[in-house]
Amino acid sequence: MKWRGRRKSSNIEDRRGQTGGGGRGISPMLLIPLFRLLFSKAGLVIVAVVALLLFLTGTNPIELLQRFVGGEPQYAQTTEYQPSPEEQALAEQTAVVLADTEDVWNKLMQGYREPTLVLFSGQVNSACGLASAATGPFYCPGDENLYIDLSFFNEMDHKLGAEGDFAQAYVVGHEVGHHVQKLTGTMEKVNAMRGRLSEVEFNKLMVRVELQADFYAGVWAHHTQRTTGFMEPGDLEEALNAASAIGDDRLQKRATGRVVPDSFTHGTSAQRVRWFRKGFETGDVRQGDTFSAAAL
Repeated sequence: MKWRGRRKSSNIEDRRGQTGGGGRGISPMLLIPLFRLLFSKAGLVIVAVVALLLFLTGTNPIELLQRFVGGEPQYAQTTEYQPSPEEQALAEQTAVVLADTEDVWNKLMQGYREPTLVLFSGQVNSACGLASAATGPFYCPGDENLYIDLSFFNEMDHKLGAEGDFAQAYVVGHEVGHHVQKLTGTMEKVNAMRGRLSEVEFNKLMVRVELQADFYAGVWAHHTQRTTGFMEPGDLEEALNAASAIGDDRLQKRATGRVVPDSFTHGTSAQRVRWFRKGFETGDVRQGDTFSAAAL
């Protein structure tokens, strides 16, 4: 895949090596009444109590202040993060792929909102809750962010047998596909069915969600190839192999030695390959209605 020397997305937030809540902090509008309170007679009592708490607990005063006004503690850089040259190359490659998705979806969707891709290491807090690297890459509709611990790409290479830079690009394209579903209202409709369907039926619905994201990843690759010619021989095979490697049937067989179709949430290897290929070959978003398709 030809990515070096090409445009990188500016919608990257690097949280590698960071810890903490990562919340919204203190609103400036809340500081005015707060300071008025602190400099009143009642405020002197509050200051004294806070000082005593700090002495007894050693709690960060900024964190206490943020909790007092309803905010969350900010991320703190505990140590300067030093990525390896290989990891830094992955970060730059990911930024180029994200830029390609922006170019494509801005053309295909009127009013497209570009998501932010958050790089993290170990664990991360999002609007969808706390997640660890074991979760794998994910999209959070609550904050419209994509989250990736780049170590997952090493897992793909060494444990899942999904090697190659285009396999990694497919993953980014898939998560952006979920963002497209958020913007089109698909996610909202699916979430409205949660609790109204049995677990087995809702799992089947989630399979259609994931297969559509695979289709959208194929659409992205189709249009990027037409405009940039970034694909090299073997790249398509890398993406198809990656789609196959993370099929529910293959992952379950690897983990437990058996396959339970009623528990599938992402689709079989064959289904994931089929829908990515369909998106890549047609480039037509109108052909990605996995919810109406009789056969997946």
